[in-house]
Amino acid sequence: MANITAAMVKELRDMTGAGMMDCKNALGEAAGDMEAAIDWLRTKGLAKAAKKAGRVAAEGLVGVAVDAGTGALVEVNSETDFVARNDEFKGFVKRAAELGLSVGGDTEKLLASSYEGEVTVADTLKTLIAKIGENMSVRRAAALSVNPGVVATYVHNAAAPELGKIGVLVGLQSEADPAALAALGKQIAMHIAAAAPIALSSDHVPADVAARERAIFAEQARESGKPENIIEKMVEGRMKKFFQESCLLDQVFVIDGETRVGKVIENASKDLGKPVELVGFLRYGVGEGIDKKEADFADEVKSMAGN
Repeated sequence: MANITAAMVKELRDMTGAGMMDCKNALGEAAGDMEAAIDWLRTKGLAKAAKKAGRVAAEGLVGVAVDAGTGALVEVNSETDFVARNDEFKGFVKRAAELGLSVGGDTEKLLASSYEGEVTVADTLKTLIAKIGENMSVRRAAALSVNPGVVATYVHNAAAPELGKIGVLVGLQSEADPAALAALGKQIAMHIAAAAPIALSSDHVPADVAARERAIFAEQARESGKPENIIEKMVEGRMKKFFQESCLLDQVFVIDGETRVGKVIENASKDLGKPVELVGFLRYGVGEGIDKKEADFADEVKSMAGN
């Protein structure tokens, strides 16, 4: 049996980030062969990562990347905010966002694309899971393009350049000065981060969303006991308010607190001497829509103890 020294264990631990006892066991299984020990750890680590797949990964980061009129957003989730602050995790999210540009924001293509050499994004993530020991996932990706014009970005709660808890892309189509468009686009992106519109305009609100709101407003109005013709007017009034609060072009611009975003774009067209059209936007907030399980700490300890 090979003599496993503390120095060998430390070297393997530094190379893989695995636990001390795991490294010692790996070296024992590999008869002291460092490369074989790394393979053993990766095998065990990947199996362990697969077991973790059921755990909720609702923390993480959104990565943003832009190039030549195209922007991409990628959300990568982790189980804890501690991992989201890890430099390797940040590096992975940043690179994933850059690769998201080349695949047009297609999540499946992103996972299958080359991260480094012949290693894919999906395989790189599995290795990172094994090393850090926490479930992670590339949850979603999307892209936005304009021509001519600019795709402006904004990242809220930035953990590093182009990485944060909320990422926004804004597409402004225009032949106006790109620097002026970028400045306007960033302000609108900041508004979107704060106001979280659900659509560009009322015409872009999904039919099922509008129908659900209308049904709720109608039921509320009927409780007043008023005639149907009055109820219909009440519903229309409430729907108008809903669209104003939920649709980007109808929202009050948070920067000045009084101008509708649509009017801001109209004014920009005059000021810049060229037509400006807000053709689309994307907003990702980390963990939005994910059910986060709240566990009692005492129950969690009992569960871990097998009670």
